[in-house]
Amino acid sequence: MVNQVNSEGLRVIRLVVAVLLVLVLAGGLATLGLQQPDERSSLQKELEVIGNSIGMRLVKLPAGRFVMGDDAPGRAPAHDVEVRSFYMAAHEVTQAQWQAVMGFNPSHYKDPRRPVENVTWLETQGFLEELNRIEGASKYRLPTEAEWEYAARAGSKGAYFFGDDVGQLSRYAWFGANSRIGTRAVGRGQPNLWGLYDMYGNVWEWVQDCWHDDYTGAPSDSRVWGGGDCSQRVLRGGGWANRANYLGSAVRGTYEAKFEDSSNGFRVVLGR
Repeated sequence: MVNQVNSEGLRVIRLVVAVLLVLVLAGGLATLGLQQPDERSSLQKELEVIGNSIGMRLVKLPAGRFVMGDDAPGRAPAHDVEVRSFYMAAHEVTQAQWQAVMGFNPSHYKDPRRPVENVTWLETQGFLEELNRIEGASKYRLPTEAEWEYAARAGSKGAYFFGDDVGQLSRYAWFGANSRIGTRAVGRGQPNLWGLYDMYGNVWEWVQDCWHDDYTGAPSDSRVWGGGDCSQRVLRGGGWANRANYLGSAVRGTYEAKFEDSSNGFRVVLGR
């Protein structure tokens, strides 16, 4: 009887300790300002999601204002940008989706679930023209550079949408620290707060803008920035072969518009 009572008492103590531990952890997360799973899910559920005939899921992102860039060379000066609401694809364009529209697959690392890569900026324009024809639309396009960064940040202000702790990056991104050679299927990591996957890593993503060396004279809204070197186009997000310092919300890259690379792909937006 004594042993039974002691055993029951220990079970009660363990249960109380477990409950207290959960409460402490939850309180700690709130104190640190981190999103808890239920809170993240509920915020994602508030966003409208639409689809199209080739299986794309596009998330309606809210209008807002954010600070674009930082004080690093090529990303300064940081500046306020006003953004209208628009739809962005939750995933990078897959090889299956490219094949459905264009009738061939240029990718080096072939798998219908992986992002299409080895495509030039010029070829993305052909894809978008054909996609608009198939969908009976006229507004599928590449994101502007400002729209891309706004979407990647998802309301955050740090180096990454989850904060500044690079040790957490492998939970969200496929890159040099955790990737084998080549890309992986889209959507395998965790999304940002707006339900967008692979905003860092997997493939660099073409955007619409021509290259400017920094943000001197950049517009205060999210339209395409005119001028610049249009033989070079902007890439964002970093790719599967890059180290962590090449990934991040503010990181910029550039590549010849007429050249392809097995690290370069894209995602689409639908808007004005």
